[in-house]
Amino acid sequence: MSGTKKKRKIKKLPLIIILVVCLIGVWVLGGYILMNHTSFFSKKTTKKSAVEKRVVVQKEDVDYEAKVFMVGDALIHSSIYIDAKQDDGSYDFKPMLQYIKPIASKYDIAYYNQETVLGGADLGYSNYPRFNTPDACGDAFIDAGFNAVSLATNHTMDKGEVGVLHSVEYWKQHPNVAASGQWSSYDERAASVAKVYEVNNIKYGFISYTIWTNGLETPYGKDYLNSLYSPEKAQADIASIRDKVDFVIVAMHWGTEYAWYVDAKQEEIANYLSGLGVDLIIGAHPHVVQTVEYINDGKTFVVYSLGNFISDQLDVDNYTGLAMEVTLRKHIGTDGKSVNSVVEPKAQLIYTTVTQRRGWSSDFRVKMYPTLTDDELRNHDSHYEKYKAIVNQRYPELTWGLTWE
Repeated sequence: MSGTKKKRKIKKLPLIIILVVCLIGVWVLGGYILMNHTSFFSKKTTKKSAVEKRVVVQKEDVDYEAKVFMVGDALIHSSIYIDAKQDDGSYDFKPMLQYIKPIASKYDIAYYNQETVLGGADLGYSNYPRFNTPDACGDAFIDAGFNAVSLATNHTMDKGEVGVLHSVEYWKQHPNVAASGQWSSYDERAASVAKVYEVNNIKYGFISYTIWTNGLETPYGKDYLNSLYSPEKAQADIASIRDKVDFVIVAMHWGTEYAWYVDAKQEEIANYLSGLGVDLIIGAHPHVVQTVEYINDGKTFVVYSLGNFISDQLDVDNYTGLAMEVTLRKHIGTDGKSVNSVVEPKAQLIYTTVTQRRGWSSDFRVKMYPTLTDDELRNHDSHYEKYKAIVNQRYPELTWGLTWE
């Protein structure tokens, strides 16, 4: 029995040796693979990392853009709202903007200055020097595509607190319009100034100021009714919005009436606002066109005066206005950092055409200068060159002709 068992053990020995050798071989091979190669699972992880790395390497710069259209004063004299009056007693200003609507409606942001207050019918519509304009004027501009409006003018208080509050309520009914310059409380003003608007992934703030009130005092403790400029107020306002947005736009009612030159106060305010971080300044009040320029090493673009958009001041200088286009561009690099700039300024002159009947103006229409006929404005080509030279004074590189013409 014992001899048989020995023989069986001897026979099993080669098999054990072979098994041990195989195990050692697998162990050595596995160690080699671990040291010099990746396993199946680690290969999958490595491939995923490589894909992620390639995405980062191939990522490109991204540009977001918003096109801005700007025109000047809606200075609604009595002849204009009489021309707009319908047989049923209502008012319709829309035909006056019929040639501008196809242009303005295509922009992301379309701005104008509501020079005369929408004070409500109960106060009676009125002419210079204390204007009051039908609400239908605002309706026409909204219908034409305008979605940003300055309400801070030297005529804001023409109809007192009641007129301002009516205007405020009118614009509240149109929340898609950025309206700045008149409010019904301090809280409302603060919320408006700090409000963030957004279009095409671009965030912007919009604030309006006037440096004139025509000597009409605001009721004590109710400074929110208009937006009278001061350096301290501007500093606080802009600080409340600057870090929340890509661009800050300020509308300024400033300058010398009927002057084609930029006065010292305009320059002072423009440079101060630029130092606070304002990107675009849009000017009104002179009722004639003025020049445009970049200031502060190109950080701020300034339109000193767009002149009148529609009025009846009976002079070619006042019937002529400026339409401006700029692009708000937000450039995001591969490092994720954003660089914002106001670029590609373009200009065109506009003109209010009228028909004179027995010394009374009617059939008001706003048109682009290149579309004018000699019947509408004699020697319009020479007028065009005159006003173009004024606008080009400080920025001769300005492009003439708008994107949507």
